[in-house]
Amino acid sequence: MARKLGLDGLLDGCTDASLDDGIRIDAELVPLAGAGGPVKPAVYEGGTYQQDKRWASPTDGEPTPVIVIDNVPSQANRLEEALRRHRDSAETPEFVLDLSDLTYLPAHLPRQLSSLQFPHRNGDAYLRDATLNGQNFDKTQLGRSIFDATAQSCGPLVAWFPQALLYGFWQSHLGKKRQNTKHARSWVSEIIGWRPASTETRMLGVKGDPLNLSTDEVVTSNADDRIGWDIGKNNDVSRGKKEKLSEIGHGQVPFMGGDAAAAAVSFARITQRATLSFAQLRRTSLGQDCSRDADAAMRALLVALGLHAHQLAFGRGFALRSGAELRPRTTVATWLGADGDEECELGDAEDTGALLKAARSHAESTGVPLDGWGLEPTILLPKENLKTAILSTWPELAD
Repeated sequence: MARKLGLDGLLDGCTDASLDDGIRIDAELVPLAGAGGPVKPAVYEGGTYQQDKRWASPTDGEPTPVIVIDNVPSQANRLEEALRRHRDSAETPEFVLDLSDLTYLPAHLPRQLSSLQFPHRNGDAYLRDATLNGQNFDKTQLGRSIFDATAQSCGPLVAWFPQALLYGFWQSHLGKKRQNTKHARSWVSEIIGWRPASTETRMLGVKGDPLNLSTDEVVTSNADDRIGWDIGKNNDVSRGKKEKLSEIGHGQVPFMGGDAAAAAVSFARITQRATLSFAQLRRTSLGQDCSRDADAAMRALLVALGLHAHQLAFGRGFALRSGAELRPRTTVATWLGADGDEECELGDAEDTGALLKAARSHAESTGVPLDGWGLEPTILLPKENLKTAILSTWPELAD
């Protein structure tokens, strides 16, 4: 019979004296097109995939070629995005950097940035370059507490950035003589494609044009603003440069050879593995003034948060990118215990949400600081230097 993932078990596993090692979640994934259907892995500079070799089994004679379809940092971002999208139910803390006063930003740019989207979490430059109620955030009591927090005194992070204690952080944007705290991630997740049918496949084709426009005359265009362009004139376009007609979107363009994009790949199987390390979580503490019971309750809360984020993000069919839509076929969660490993019942997002709620209530009863939980987002505004940087990157263009 599978072990039930309940609050009591999480608390036992998260004590300083526990000999349990963590939780592992293994999923077999299939594309929407079915097993063997092509899936688009992440593509990096130069049009390359993240290729590797892994041992499918310790008894194998040779490691198996794989492509990392979605790597560890990308998976962490997806888990945070799931918490942001479902914040009404998870009630996690959130800061929002409000950019709505920058009225002429291009439409595709966000008017708000969530702390669950900050690239460096509590160590992010957007947090450093923000104000709260008219005061520089780093000068406020709240800001100083977050910037000064460490894994060994993590109360402000539990209260305002719990995701940082799960997915890791490096406080590296305050300067070499200021805080440079690091904390390794305790939650690691990755999606792997095994035995790719090809690692060199390319998407060949032609960008069509119904009129097949072509000209030998000079085309003058400003790459930053192509609303206005001209033919045969070099001086009538502000900051204009000589370009090909295809560079402004007209004419037929073949995508061949090195110009062709990396294409989707067929795999023998696709797996996702997520691990949660109790050993890493035991490195976190609320500090010397807090009890061991509070530390265990804080860690159990983080475990429940991680499990809920996983189910929100990956507990049903999900899309990683264009051409990478996957669905879980089987999922097995395993409690990695001191006396042996046990399969456990992960449940669905409703179950993990209930576990998170119970863990939060218990944490509150032991004195764990939860100041930002259950509140409306805390609104931040950009400092003037950040505004200048944004508007320098995205200047107002003439209509």
